[in-house]
Amino acid sequence: MAYCAIRDRVLEPILVSPFLRADADERETVKLVRQSNEEARPYPGELFIGTVFNQPVVEDSDAPSLRVASITFRDGARNRWHRHTTEQVLVVTHGQGIVANDEVEHQVSPGDVILIPAGERHWHGASPDSDLTHLSILLPGEMTIDD
Repeated sequence: MAYCAIRDRVLEPILVSPFLRADADERETVKLVRQSNEEARPYPGELFIGTVFNQPVVEDSDAPSLRVASITFRDGARNRWHRHTTEQVLVVTHGQGIVANDEVEHQVSPGDVILIPAGERHWHGASPDSDLTHLSILLPGEMTIDD
């Protein structure tokens, strides 16, 4: 809720919709994306060991300050040791996996939410002989491979 003030007087509260842009004639709409194997695309690159798929959920054009992707690691695939300049949140939605830093390996499964602090060296992926899908939630930033 916001308040409208005129000449230092507070008037009645007004509701401000999070879906309105500054120009009231242009409304943003809610975007619904369903996780789907059919929408996921191979995610090649030097970060990954094994077969990995990516389904963008929230992209640059959707929200300039947030990135969300559904990442699927097939049959024990994982990423290499790396770091992000921002915090990363992982939300496990399918399968069994591992999230590791230099001190510990956490076994993860659907429903687990993992917070990885900015700058922490880590890796994540599917457990051996398993698949894993998680949402990766990041702010814009840099990622560095750190084997």
